[in-house]
Amino acid sequence: MTAPIRVLIADDHPLFRDGLTALLNDGPGTELAGTAATGTDAVDLARETDPDVVLMDLHLPGMDGIEATRRIVACCPHAAVLVLTMFDDDGSVLSALRAGARGYLLKGASREQIRCAIQAAASGEIIFGAQLAARMLACFTATIAPSPPFPQLTGRERQVLDLLAQGRANAAIATRLSLSPKTVRNHVSNVLAKLEVTDRAQAIIQARDAGMGQTVRN
Repeated sequence: MTAPIRVLIADDHPLFRDGLTALLNDGPGTELAGTAATGTDAVDLARETDPDVVLMDLHLPGMDGIEATRRIVACCPHAAVLVLTMFDDDGSVLSALRAGARGYLLKGASREQIRCAIQAAASGEIIFGAQLAARMLACFTATIAPSPPFPQLTGRERQVLDLLAQGRANAAIATRLSLSPKTVRNHVSNVLAKLEVTDRAQAIIQARDAGMGQTVRN
């Protein structure tokens, strides 16, 4: 027979704690490991009881839920912290995840959603409430700006290479970038070395292949 999932409740609202306690006692496969009304008590009780899942509110007196989550994850790595809170802003969600929470639900979640989230968290899954899932997915899959070509070059060296690819001579590059001719020569030498080429022509070919040198000359 499968052992029940032992759940610790950390919430400072007595009525909400009572409701969650009833949910755990009534539902199959779960049992109450304890309740805490402060972040400090939640950490202490987690150390004592080593629960499978911690239902964690973020707004707790004294130590807040983020710090309590961080400490519980550190001292009880077996415990899966599942945030259950009223805060739905992205900052709170990301802070909870960085602290080690394995899930995030809003207090408007149904009893069945909470039960499913507890089971998922206990199984090692990352779980979000329906209201947050789409937003978090968009956050994590946001388009990342492409890296600039030739990351081994400094910003100034990349500017010099771009101007080389436009066909500019050193004197013109010096004027364009307000640099001395000697400084430009040093930058060109560095560019050739970092691109592992022996002359400007080879550097220009690489730069144009990477899409550089497209600016209209003036």
